[in-house]
Amino acid sequence: MPVTIRRATPEDAAIIAEFNIAMALETEGKVLAPATIRKGVHSLFEHPELGFYLVAELDGKIAASLMITTEWSDWRNGLFWWIQSVYVVPEARRQGLFTQLYRYVESLAADDSRICGFRLYVERENKGAQAVYRSLGMNETHYKLFETERNQ
Repeated sequence: MPVTIRRATPEDAAIIAEFNIAMALETEGKVLAPATIRKGVHSLFEHPELGFYLVAELDGKIAASLMITTEWSDWRNGLFWWIQSVYVVPEARRQGLFTQLYRYVESLAADDSRICGFRLYVERENKGAQAVYRSLGMNETHYKLFETERNQ
């Protein structure tokens, strides 16, 4: 089946929002507010300085997506790209879609000398995803992630 990897466009926002809702429920048991998610997805398209989405099309239908955001590293004088909101529809899993998305991210970064690396976070129990990330050359760090949620 032919796979096309491309930057998402605002026309893809609805499916990306659906994927985010499905991913949160599946991985964290969280029910997200559809209106908030739709606004959040649209906001990234309206503010490309914050990041961008990539999609993988399988036979012309979007079957996977991810979001890239940036983090400035003063230690490296460069930008980390954070890979977030990764989702592959269940029927397309284990077909290498994430690997192709990741390789596309690498190719984009190869053309931008400011990019010093990639980061992502993963649920501790998601051993399958962790194995995929390791197979792509990613390493687990010694950091733990902390957060304070606001405006919820």
